[in-house]
Amino acid sequence: MFRRSTSSDCADDTAPAAPPRSGRRTARRRLIATSSVITLAAGLFTALSAAPASAAPVCAGAGQAPRLVGSVPGAALEGLTVDAGGRLYTTDLVSGRVFRLSAPGARPVPIARVPEGGAGALAWARDGALLVGYGADPRVVVGDSLRHAGIARLNVANLALRPWVRGFSATNGMDTAASGIVYATNDFGNLIGRAYPNGAVQADWGSLPSANGAVLGKGDRWLYVSRTFVNPGVSRISTANPRVVQSLLDLGGNITAGPDGLTLDSKERPVVPFNGAGQIVRITSPGRYCVLGSGIPTSSVLSYGRGNRGFAAGHLYRAGFDGRIYEIPGGFDRGATAAVPS
Repeated sequence: MFRRSTSSDCADDTAPAAPPRSGRRTARRRLIATSSVITLAAGLFTALSAAPASAAPVCAGAGQAPRLVGSVPGAALEGLTVDAGGRLYTTDLVSGRVFRLSAPGARPVPIARVPEGGAGALAWARDGALLVGYGADPRVVVGDSLRHAGIARLNVANLALRPWVRGFSATNGMDTAASGIVYATNDFGNLIGRAYPNGAVQADWGSLPSANGAVLGKGDRWLYVSRTFVNPGVSRISTANPRVVQSLLDLGGNITAGPDGLTLDSKERPVVPFNGAGQIVRITSPGRYCVLGSGIPTSSVLSYGRGNRGFAAGHLYRAGFDGRIYEIPGGFDRGATAAVPS
């Protein structure tokens, strides 16, 4: 089950000031470098999407066409979450920007840019700050040998962003426990790291090849992750002992699926985008799943909404490397909300 946090007031959407000229050359180099990784990943999943998807049943009451609710032209979207006021936040791997959409159909407004590399996963801190992963650039392809990635804190009221911690090999997925511990994953490597409230980083807390996405279950006892490139499927990891790993779904080495940034519904069932297969699925029991939506390849991440307006609670949203945000009507779950610490 998702955890809830208290509402926080936020300022109206405004674009940040343009960066100084001295920093534009660095930003341009960053853009070119990050684009090369996106091109590689997009090419891989485009090829995979041509492969036939496995024959799984459509979930009861599902099967409706996805509904386009937002678009960031030219972006490769990686992170996704919603605040208590129903405003959606997403990140761009290419430009390193964080975007905010006030409601379905609204114009995306850039509100921040990460200090280095592309922008990755999003998660909420206990104090209401938005945690933004960064360092998504060509260095991630070397796996865990570099520890260049970090997490910044974004005040969504005044749009001030400041680096918080670094030392991860990547931040492809993140979630925050009630204790304030933040978990981060690396789908190009093996390591799962933790950041503690005092700023200490344990980059090698756990190990699971190609762990991607991150969402904590009820009571923070389990960390749920997808396995994207190696032994594709979905696992959950004990937060008390990371050597205890349970596989919830094995796809038999079928890399055409490409499980990516997952979430949980109100019954703590993983809801997973199959990037290459173009499906959004729900795991119904160990080893079994059904299809909530289809026809949208390059899906990178899912989140439920929050609150009672805008991107509201119960509604399931998808962002992807195509720069588009869809609602998945078949995933509606009245009791499900975006992940927040509680």
